[in-house]
This record gives sequence, structure tokens and C-alpha cells, in this order.
Amino acid sequence: MSKERLYLFDTTLRDGAQTSGIDFSVTEKVVVAELLERLGVDYVEGGYPGANPTDTEFFSEKRTQKATFTAFGMTKRPGRSASNDPGLNQILSSHSDACCFVAKTWDYHVDVALGCTNEENLESISDTVKAAVAAGKEAMIDCEHFFDGYKANPDYALSCAKAAYEAGARWVVLCDTNGGTLPGEVTEIVKAVQAVVPGDHLGIHTHDDTGHAVANTLAAIDAGVRQIQGTINGIGERCGNANLITLIPTLMLKGTYPERFEVGVSGDQLADITSISHAFDEILNRSPNRHAPYVGQSAFATKAGIHASAILKDPKTYEHVQPEEVGNRRRVLVSDQAGKSNLLGELNRLGVTVDKADPRLDRLLADVKERESQGYSYEAADASFELLARKSLGEVPSFFDVESFRVMVERRFNAIGELLTVSEAVVKISIDGETRMSVAEGNGPINALDMALRKDLGKYQSAIDGLELIDYKVRILNGGTGAVTRVLIESQDVRTHRRWFTIGVSSNIVDASFQALIDSITYALMKAEAA
Repeated sequence: MSKERLYLFDTTLRDGAQTSGIDFSVTEKVVVAELLERLGVDYVEGGYPGANPTDTEFFSEKRTQKATFTAFGMTKRPGRSASNDPGLNQILSSHSDACCFVAKTWDYHVDVALGCTNEENLESISDTVKAAVAAGKEAMIDCEHFFDGYKANPDYALSCAKAAYEAGARWVVLCDTNGGTLPGEVTEIVKAVQAVVPGDHLGIHTHDDTGHAVANTLAAIDAGVRQIQGTINGIGERCGNANLITLIPTLMLKGTYPERFEVGVSGDQLADITSISHAFDEILNRSPNRHAPYVGQSAFATKAGIHASAILKDPKTYEHVQPEEVGNRRRVLVSDQAGKSNLLGELNRLGVTVDKADPRLDRLLADVKERESQGYSYEAADASFELLARKSLGEVPSFFDVESFRVMVERRFNAIGELLTVSEAVVKISIDGETRMSVAEGNGPINALDMALRKDLGKYQSAIDGLELIDYKVRILNGGTGAVTRVLIESQDVRTHRRWFTIGVSSNIVDASFQALIDSITYALMKAEAA
């Protein structure tokens, strides 16, 4: 029997951006879009062009290679034509492949929020979909408050879904906007909707206000929907959205789902999902949830005792899936069995070729574990990890050696009485036995160090002419003024548009930053030499 296709729709960059405390920059959106491509989702909803400068700039060009790049917006305003709605036309003119329009499907909201008649709202839905199709876009309608609307007035909620489908919408997405619907209700209502919209045109969008977002999504799939909306790590407004990082492994590994359905994620991509989840948390500058299903550090951890003894004999005794399938690893405190397979998989992804019997792998694995115990985390610092690996394998030449550095911060009043803070850095490096000293001022100690370090690299200078630091994140790993600090730096070569992340850890924030800067420049030189 052939399997049915389930389509994964990620709304991290749109609905996830409504999470309290999260505010994506354009650069961060680009990086997250690349993570989503790496994961293998079918749709990437990037935001609302025209609503703010960030989203407008993000949609100034197509940001995905394989996934359908999707813009979000509102249906046309009641009382005017689609061609005379500036907001709608800005969405249609964006560099997107598809458009997802939110529509009111609860008659209570039609009256309160839109102030129009139910018939005018149906006209807005139909005209918007037709306009999108005419513009060559794949059209979708997010049926906002659908489940509450159905419970209040089922006939009208169904008429909204029907209007969207009959106008040519590829997907009619049923939204549990308030997050209060339970799985049994989802099943019943989704089945009823299929009287007017076939299941292969239905999607589900759930929120986690009762802790049932994943369960409600699975219930909707069982009831007939074939598009699944969610976010990385379940971020989203209030309590969050359905967590795709939990849903994808469940659909690929659990129960009868892998027998009945297929998704666009390969086995290799599934094995990368833990790394992707942790990398996303690093971009947000927050600690990963240790207890997250499948990908958490404790998801396959067992303390010493009877459980550990059983796992050492046969892991299936206390594991519902093999941790390697989702890129995680088994942690048994009396005998940590984390192994080369994960390491080899990561090296392979980065293009580092090494035989699995190479004894240097054991030293590299021990080094990585030791560094992780000190606070390093390489999930979001691919460049630093690749450097560490290649150095272990003897593949990185010694471009330069740092003899010393110092940085001074001076706070003073200028000639007109303004209070200024000035940073000055001095860096001494050795290239081919010749010492070079550079001095630079910056608007902060790290900026000054960065400028001094890159000021005079002798014969290597041309290789870093396009290098610039574009993001800088600091995380305190423990408390107190002497806390261990982890610094994550994002760099870019403006000539090739290649971006990379490097990491440094120290109880001294300047030292941690300098480590990450050294890695960034060394990585740039290594890639330039390879080219």
C-alpha cells in the first residue's frame, strides 16, 4: 500500500517570532531559514512583508532553495477590491512562492474585529485566494479561531473553509488559535470539515495552552489533515506552538505513522535533528531544554542502578527509540557509551573524511567531551568544531601564533564635557617567526580586539579583507562575578556571503571573546587556502 504524504509547514519565523523575548534580526532569520532547509521542512513561513522593516527586507529576495518560501498576511479589507488593497498587494509582490492569509472564521470575531457582515468576510476570503492564484502564488488560508468558531456556529465556520477551497486555496488550515481545544474535539471537528474540504487540502495549526499541541496535531492527522504547522522547539506566543522537533521523530519512528505516511525528511536529516534543535537555541542565546523529548540531554540518560544495568545489557529495556536515530546519545552515568558514530556523522556533514578506525578519533572524542564539561557547546559553532577536528587530524597549518594581547577601557570626559568610553587593544602575533604588533581603538573591548587582530596579518591579509563580525552573543554558564562565560560569534565574508559561527569559553569574557575571534580568522584562512 502506498504511503500518504504529510507536508511540514514551519512558522518559526512568523508565529514563533511572537514569543515573548524573541526578536529576530534579518541575519538571524536567514540563519534559521538555513537550519529549516537542513531539517527538510516543506514550507518556511518567513513573516509578514509590509508589517515591519525586518520582514519586508527578509522578503526582498527568495531565502530558500528547496522549501516553499511563504509570506504571511491578512485577507483583503472588507469594502474594497483586492487590487485596491495596498497591504495585500505588498504580500503578493514579495519574493515568495506561496502566501498564507489569516481569515476570521468565528462569526463573533467577524463582528468584533472586522466590523463587517459575515457575507463580506466570505467575499474577502474568496477574493484574496483568487488574487493570490492569479499572481502565480500557492494560496493558503489560515482559518483563525476555527475550532472555537465551529463550536459557536458550525455552519459559518464551514462556509469560510468552503469559500477558501472553492476559490482555489491549496491548503485550508484549521487553527486552534486560543489553544483550548482537546484531542477528542479536534478529531470530531476535522472529520466534519471534510464534508466541504478534502483532507489532502486540510492543515492543522495548534497552540499549547493546555499542553496538547502535539497531541492535537496527531489527532488531526489521524482524522485526515495532511499539512502540519509548527515551530522549532515549540516556540510561539503564550505557551507556544506545536513542536516540530517532537512531531517529526514521532511521525517517522512511532506506532503506525511511518507505515501510513511519509514526510520530506530523510533518515540522515532526522539524525541531525538534535543538533538543529540545539543550534536554534544557541541562536536565541538560551540553554536547550535538557528534558525535551528526543533531543534533550536527558532524553536518553539513566542514573546508575537497576535501569542502568538493564540498559547496558539491552538498551531497548528503557529506550523507546534508538538515540542515534535522532542524533542524540545514550548517557549512563556508570559507563558513558557516547560513541564515534555521532562524531563520524558530524564530521561527514562538515566534509571531514576520516576512517572510523583512525585512533585519532578517540583523542578527538575525549577532547570534545572535556571541552563540553568546561562549557563549550559545538551544536551552533560548526566552524570551531571543524577547526578542532581538523587540528586533531593534522589538517590545519599554523597560520599565525598569538604572543600576547591586552585591552584597556577608559572612561573620560571630552573637551565639551561629554562622557565617553573608549577601548584600545594591543595584539602581538608571530608569522613565520616575525613578530607583528597592532594597536586599534573600538567602541568596546571586543571591537577593539577584533580590529587590532585583523589589522596586520602580513601575507594573509588579502584572505580576510572581506571578513566582518556580524553578531556576538554572551551566555553566563554559572553565577557570580567570576562566572564562566560562553561567547558565540557569527562572522561573514562579504565577498562570498559565507557565514560561520565560532565559540570561546572562559571565566574572563574578553578571553572567551578572543578565543572565538582567533577561531573565526583561522577558519577564514583555512577556507581561503582550500579555495
